[in-house]
Amino acid sequence: MVIRMSNTNDQLLKEAIDVYLSSLKYLDSFVSEPAVKYGLSFEQYLILHTIADQENVSLMDIAAERKVTRSAISRQIKVLLQHDYIYQKPAESDRRRLYLHLTPAGKDVEQKVYELTTKRFDHWISNYGEDKAREIIGFIKDFSSNEMTNFPPED
Repeated sequence: MVIRMSNTNDQLLKEAIDVYLSSLKYLDSFVSEPAVKYGLSFEQYLILHTIADQENVSLMDIAAERKVTRSAISRQIKVLLQHDYIYQKPAESDRRRLYLHLTPAGKDVEQKVYELTTKRFDHWISNYGEDKAREIIGFIKDFSSNEMTNFPPED
């Protein structure tokens, strides 16, 4: 026996699929475009930004903050190390704990991507208004807290 949705829900599903196909699946690349110029994903840029913003931050701190596994962050850190955007330095109190720091190139890239991202976001606010932006962010937060809680952390 096949259970069918109501006509209203069926139409909404079709509209949701259309929005996904025409817009949402491209949103990530649109958001990450400023970082791509520097060989980074948006996630890698966000790690650079965290390192720029916080003193004595470790891989484990970032994983906990993002609610992802240590290995997920480790893969991102590896790319940042290969680009010479960051370096690791042992903590004075516990030489096993490695703190992440920006290199001069990392500081430069973080600042440039921050400026491009901020400019892009300011443009969105100008186009849609602060109220609409807050409404969209509120919906996404609500959706995430209600629908995404059953998914395991990214690995």
